[in-house]
Amino acid sequence: MADSEGSDKGYLISELPKNERPRERILNYGCDALSNIELLAIILRTGPKGKSTLDLAKELLGHFKGNLVELSIASPAILSTIKGIGKAKSAELKATFALASRMARQISLEKQKISDPAEGADFFREYFRGKKQEELHVLLLNTKNVIIHEELITKGLLDRSPIHAREIFRTAIQHSAAKIILAHNHPSGDPTPSRQDISSTKKLVQAGGIIGIDVVDHIIIGSKTSERQSDFFSLCENGMMD
Repeated sequence: MADSEGSDKGYLISELPKNERPRERILNYGCDALSNIELLAIILRTGPKGKSTLDLAKELLGHFKGNLVELSIASPAILSTIKGIGKAKSAELKATFALASRMARQISLEKQKISDPAEGADFFREYFRGKKQEELHVLLLNTKNVIIHEELITKGLLDRSPIHAREIFRTAIQHSAAKIILAHNHPSGDPTPSRQDISSTKKLVQAGGIIGIDVVDHIIIGSKTSERQSDFFSLCENGMMD
């Protein structure tokens, strides 16, 4: 039944047999039995007068060409341009996707140690998804590379390395971290480090050496293209930390 996205068009939920309604199906068969449209219909709850909630969900998802990521990062202003999606439904959608994102972050945080740059990029990818400005984060590790804590250091103004050093190492000391991984995003999509990225990282490595906390990597997250097969750049992996 998960592929029944088009079969319900033209029917109001109340006109469907009870065992075919999305809410009943999710209770009887679980989330995996429902299509994305049916799951969205449950979140939306109601459609505009004369329109099925399933039709509204289909129109909403179609507006973003079926891309749930694009839907999740759409602003309330954009969502509200779709007939039947007002301020209340926009807020409910944003809350739903925010909870899903936070859950993914929590799972990542509880999950593991970071053994290589690819695992570091995997950890941070969700944090930066859809972000329109640069953010600098720090990931704190113990001596065995197990994650202790993650923290946002700043949004924008990433060239102010002296301020960042105080914030970064204060956080690391508070949590008794032995090592840290820095990460930030390039909203342009190109993860290639700037001169400032490289020079700031080297200063932080030196500061960490004095304090006794190793800066083991600085990962920049971008996006893949047909020409660029990797969506991240590791300064450590590319010999730019010394």
